[in-house]
Amino acid sequence: MPYMLLIHEPVGQRLTRTRTEGEAVYGRMLKFAEDLKSEGLLLGVESLASQDAAARVRVRAGKTQVIDGPFSEAKEMVGGFFLVNCATREQALAIAARCPAAEWATLEVRATGPCFL
Repeated sequence: MPYMLLIHEPVGQRLTRTRTEGEAVYGRMLKFAEDLKSEGLLLGVESLASQDAAARVRVRAGKTQVIDGPFSEAKEMVGGFFLVNCATREQALAIAARCPAAEWATLEVRATGPCFL
């Protein structure tokens, strides 16, 4: 069953690292993704850019509203995700615990499924 591992990181935490530190962290994340791929578990992975350039879109009463970031009310942002194929929830939780991002962020583990359930 596919599970989404959403990385919730503190807003601005990336700016606390030097370029060298950031590259080292990114390298660890790439290695983690390669390990999952070699284990046959990785379905997809992406890092997300800062929410400063993000936008929210909603339609109410037929009118579209676009709200540009940053979103001051947010204390965390989704910094990226892994989509993994696991036999059990426990396996997905174990993978999340292995993720280097768990050291500075929180990983939300959610099974995928239809939105009507």
